[in-house]
Amino acid sequence: MATASAMRKPGFMVHARGTWNPREDRLPSVVWLALLWSGILAGFGVDMGRFLHQTPSASLVADVHAIVFTGWMILLTAQVLLVVGNRVAWHRTMGWVTAGWACLMAVLGPWAAIVSQIRHLHGGGLAPAFLAVQLGGVASFLLFVVVGITLRKNSAAHKRMMILSTIALVDAGSGRFSAWIWPNEPTSRMLWFLWECYGSVLIIALMVAWDWWRGRLMKQFLLGALGLVGIECVETLLYFWGPWKTATTAFIVACSKLHF
Repeated sequence: MATASAMRKPGFMVHARGTWNPREDRLPSVVWLALLWSGILAGFGVDMGRFLHQTPSASLVADVHAIVFTGWMILLTAQVLLVVGNRVAWHRTMGWVTAGWACLMAVLGPWAAIVSQIRHLHGGGLAPAFLAVQLGGVASFLLFVVVGITLRKNSAAHKRMMILSTIALVDAGSGRFSAWIWPNEPTSRMLWFLWECYGSVLIIALMVAWDWWRGRLMKQFLLGALGLVGIECVETLLYFWGPWKTATTAFIVACSKLHF
């Protein structure tokens, strides 16, 4: 028998807490997870040849970062599947492992980004302004993880915040895929934003559309989604802003002298 929430007519309804059966969010969570995996695998898949033969070669910290990032995706997948399989108690226990793993991401993400720029300082390919995207993505990721943890007793909001946390990182894959099909980097801010951030924007748009259609828009998710897109817009502006490029170049040079 259909629940009252399932029978409600779709519309622009904003909730602070889910008024529907939490089970009804399980299949959409699997779909969003599959889209995240698809975007990341597509981007890193087409970029693997360049990565393995790039000069200078990737640093050890970059390799460790790749392992830790993959570990995060595996943990997120396990968390979603545990809920789908009615292993909610296990999900809650593993949640603290996931939180600890996010701390590893917080350290290794910026570290790998800075070391990568240092290695390209004299070998070509230096793009210190791109730190805006790399550091902005990690900061957004951590923010959504923290918010997701604080909302863990609000199941509907919690699920959406944890998905948003990983959406904040998906540009690492979608940007590589864009570069594969469109090698000439756009010089227009708007085109560059779409070139780099289309993956996260697409998944957010699909999530909003689905929740709107089902009458399940969450206030926390809407604010988070708007905030994430706003941060990506700021990252784009910084990337093209001369003073930012000058400051980040000086920062990378200073880090190289410190043997960072």
